[in-house]
Amino acid sequence: MIKIAMSVRNRLAVTKKSIESLYRHTETEFQLYIYDNRTNYKLKEHFEFFWKMYEEGMIHQITFNTKESVFNAFDKAAALNCFGHNHTQDPNRKKYDFLLFLDNDMLVMPGWDKMIKAGWNYVNRRNMKHVKIISQYPGGIKNANPQIHKINGKKAVVGRLGGSGFWSVRPDFYQDVGFLNLTNLVGFAKKHDQEYWKLLSKHNREYIMGITANMVLHTGTLAGSICNIIGYGTNKEKEKKIRFKKEEEKIESMTFDEYYNLALKKCKKLDK
Repeated sequence: MIKIAMSVRNRLAVTKKSIESLYRHTETEFQLYIYDNRTNYKLKEHFEFFWKMYEEGMIHQITFNTKESVFNAFDKAAALNCFGHNHTQDPNRKKYDFLLFLDNDMLVMPGWDKMIKAGWNYVNRRNMKHVKIISQYPGGIKNANPQIHKINGKKAVVGRLGGSGFWSVRPDFYQDVGFLNLTNLVGFAKKHDQEYWKLLSKHNREYIMGITANMVLHTGTLAGSICNIIGYGTNKEKEKKIRFKKEEEKIESMTFDEYYNLALKKCKKLDK
C-alpha cells in the first residue's frame, strides 16, 4: 500500500490527467490525499470534480486550503505538514511501502511504483539509513556520490537536493526527518524544497537516491508553472496569470492518451 499526497492549485485539467495516470499506471494499491491550495479559477468545477472522485472512492481525503488555513505560508509546505501529522496518527503507518509527494502537473509512467519499491528494498537491505528520499534522476539531484548502484537493471546514484514534485519517502519520514517550520515560509510561494534540504543535510551525508528509469513526466511546460509566476511574492496580476485559461481549455479538450503522448514528445523524461 502507498499513500500519495497531491498538491493542487488551479490547473484542474492537468490535475484530472495526473490522477488518471495514477489509476492507469499504478499496480500497487494506493490511497490518494488531495490538498487544493487557494484555487482561484474554476473553483466550482474543482469542488464538483473532487466530489465525484470522493463519491466513487477514488480519493481518500480532500482538503481545500485558504490563506488562513496555511497561515499565509507556502501552501505546499503547509499541506504536506498537514499530511504528515495525519499520517503519524495512522495506527497502520508502519505498514505502508512508502509515501509519495506528487505535484499535480506530474504524469506517472507504467511501472513507476514497482521501480520505487525495488529502490526501497535495495536501500533497506543494505541498511542505507542516510537515504531519506528516492526519486528520478536527474530530477535536480546534485553532488552525487560516484558510487553507482544497480536496481532492476537501472543505474542509481545518491546525492543532494532534488525537486519534490516526485518524492518517495519512508513511512517514518516525518518522525525521522521532521516537519517544516512554517514561520520561515510566511509570505513565500516557494522554498519547501530548500527548507527540507536544510533538515536533510544535518548529518552531512547524501540523502536522495535518483534512479535512471522513466517513472514520471513533468508537464509544467504544457500546463503552466505556478511557482515560476508567483514564486517570489504575489499580487492581483499574478493571481490572474496562474489561471492559465488557454492551457486549461486545450488540455481539457484532449483525451488522456492524446495528452500523455504529447507529454512523451514535449516534456522531460528521465535519462535511461
